[in-house]
Parts: sequence; structure tokens; C-alpha cells
Amino acid sequence: MKNILVIGATGQIGSELTLSLRERYGAAKVVAGGHRRTPSLELADAGPYEIANCLDIQALADIIKKYRIDTIYHLAALLSATGEKNPKLAWEVNVQGLINVLDLAKEYQCAVFFPSSIGVFGAGTPKDKTPQDTIQRPSTMYGITKLTGELLCDYYYQRYGLDVRGVRYPGLISNVTPPGGGTTDYAVEIFYEALTHQKYSCFLSEDTYLDMMYMPDALKAAIELMEADSSRLIHRNGYNVSAMSFSPKELTKEIQKWIPELQISYEIDPIKQAIADSWPNSMDDSAARTEWGWQPDYNLSEMVKDMIEKLKIKLDIK
Repeated sequence: MKNILVIGATGQIGSELTLSLRERYGAAKVVAGGHRRTPSLELADAGPYEIANCLDIQALADIIKKYRIDTIYHLAALLSATGEKNPKLAWEVNVQGLINVLDLAKEYQCAVFFPSSIGVFGAGTPKDKTPQDTIQRPSTMYGITKLTGELLCDYYYQRYGLDVRGVRYPGLISNVTPPGGGTTDYAVEIFYEALTHQKYSCFLSEDTYLDMMYMPDALKAAIELMEADSSRLIHRNGYNVSAMSFSPKELTKEIQKWIPELQISYEIDPIKQAIADSWPNSMDDSAARTEWGWQPDYNLSEMVKDMIEKLKIKLDIK
């Protein structure tokens, strides 16, 4: 990787991944591409920034040519709950946007990273230790678009030899970016509410288990996969990556070790609960561990400790 473009650089993953890539490869080598949103000063001042709408193929082509891009991290997407509110837009952004990126990558000989999701699973999928290769029948537009994306990436690799790689992310927990419309966002919201109000109303039931990952591990997975020896990759695309699985009840108990005053109640969102119920409790990521050495750094207790420490500083709580 010599010159990198991050599409969706102002989003949940992109805002942190861009900074990690700049630290690793040099600020001038990583172009942050955002759609309309004003970037943070940290993002804009630390390296090049361009407006990058994945639906504007000519604008993307101009950026690729201007900076001689050879690697694209394509992160722009509508998330699960947001996608259910506007399914047609989710299809347009998540699928047509990806096709635009893949076509440009083919033309300009770029490698591509595409993040998929546990949302690609659904009815009939084993709930525990979901295998790498299994039935995929998603029930949300988000899941449908991500599954379509996996198939498109496979097609462009098999048909054109395009070096495209990706992982299936579980729910992501960050101390930097706020919740962004995802079904697993309760696991971020609860920390803010615990620290500021010592109470939280959860939109999922207390025993809803979901696969989760702390953002530092999510960034690590993306970078390590793109740096992996191509000859070792069998699946290449849609790797299960896992770090921890827990329920709202278990997360609350872990946070209460640090904030005993925290009180939790439950006001179930039927749409988000239905989405969560269609997803795995946990994924089997043995293919990623075997083929490119995936290994997470954070478990539940380590994640909770770090989140509270970082958010206390961010929120100026003594």
C-alpha cells in the first residue's frame, strides 16, 4: 500500500481508521474521503481531505488519479436501523456505491477493503459459533446489501482478478465516534448514560446475546487483512472476525463494577429487537485466525475498563 483512499472517512469506522492508517503509513499517503459532512479538525488538518460521494463515480475517479491511489478502504454505507427507514437509499448507497468503487479499482488497479457484517446472516443460520460458510438469508435491507456486496467482491476477484478483501464485523464499540443508527449501538450509549446520569433505558431485551468488538480490534482487523500475504487467503472476502459475545444484562454487570450506581431499564424497540434476533450470538472466526493470523486484543472486561477510562477524559468526569 503506497497511496490510500478511505471512502466514508467521517463515519463510525472511517474516522478512526484514517488516523490509524496515517500513523502507520504517513499522513500524506492517506486521503480522507467524506460525503458532505464537515470533517473534524484532526481529520482535515492531519492529511489530505476530499469530498468523496461513492455515488459520484467521476469525482472518485478524479481523486484516484490525483493522488495515484492504489488501495481503497470503502466504508461508506447506511447501517441496519437507518437502512430500514430508507431501504431504497440503503440499496443505492451500499450496492451501487460498491459497484462504482469496484469498477474504478479494476480500471486503476487498486486493492479494495470492503467491510461486511453479521447482518448477512438470518433465518436458518446457526446462532452459536456461526460457521464461516453457512446459510445466509438476511431479513433486513442492510443485511441484503452486505450479502450482495460479498458476492460482488467474490465476482470481481474471480472474474477480473481484483484484489478485494473484507471481514464480517460484529457490533462495534467506540469511545471516539457516537452511535450512528446501528442495532448494537446500545453497547455504546450505555457508557455515556452510565457516566453522566447513572441510568440507561435499553432498546434490546436483557438476554439478547450479540457478537461484539472494540474499535481498536476492528481497525487492527482491517489493516492486518490488507497487509496479509495474498497466497495464504482462501476466502479473501467476508471473513468472520470475533472478539466477545455478551448480553445487555452482562454488559451492565461489568460496567457496575466501575459505576455501581448504574440502573438499567428496558424499553424494547420492536424493529431493532427483530434485527438483533436474526443475527448470531457468536461467530466462528477460525478461518481468519488460520489464514491470516487474526487475534483480538480486547475481551469484555478489558473493553469496559478502557471505555470508561477514555470516556471520563472525553467527558471531563473526575
